[in-house]
Amino acid sequence: MERYSDAHLQSLVRDLADAMIANQQILVTAESCTGGWLAKCCTDLAGSSAWFLYGFISYSNQSKQRLLNVSPQTLSTFGSVSEQTAAEMAAGALSEPEATLSVAITGIAGPSGASPDKPLGTVCFAWSDRNGTVTTATHHFSGNRDAIRRAAVAKAIEGLLKACKPTTGD
Repeated sequence: MERYSDAHLQSLVRDLADAMIANQQILVTAESCTGGWLAKCCTDLAGSSAWFLYGFISYSNQSKQRLLNVSPQTLSTFGSVSEQTAAEMAAGALSEPEATLSVAITGIAGPSGASPDKPLGTVCFAWSDRNGTVTTATHHFSGNRDAIRRAAVAKAIEGLLKACKPTTGD
């Protein structure tokens, strides 16, 4: 669990801030199971307004539809915890013209909500940029609710570090 300590998350955010500023990127987040923890970590860093625009907390399916334009068909076909839903959340978060990069997190942090095909600790992610590039992933984390959410925040930031690139070509 040490890997996901507050100090580790702060270190990841400092790296992210450096990359976002260097590459002139503006971040928006769409979080479900992490409940805004990623946005909190980002905004804990002084000066984050230079690269962090806003975060959505869309905990219910209704809010995913209303705030992020997630399709009811996607939710009924794949469920709220799916890469398809995460991809639509990330795309919906990019509705603000200033935003250039988004991340979406949706999962089962527990202690309830798990199913045989989506066990406790299943978290789906999507990273999307203004050019339409979308990367999705599903990870299975272990531990209690806090540990799963911490791990999800760290994984989201790690994915952002990979996705953050110059807005102009090489």
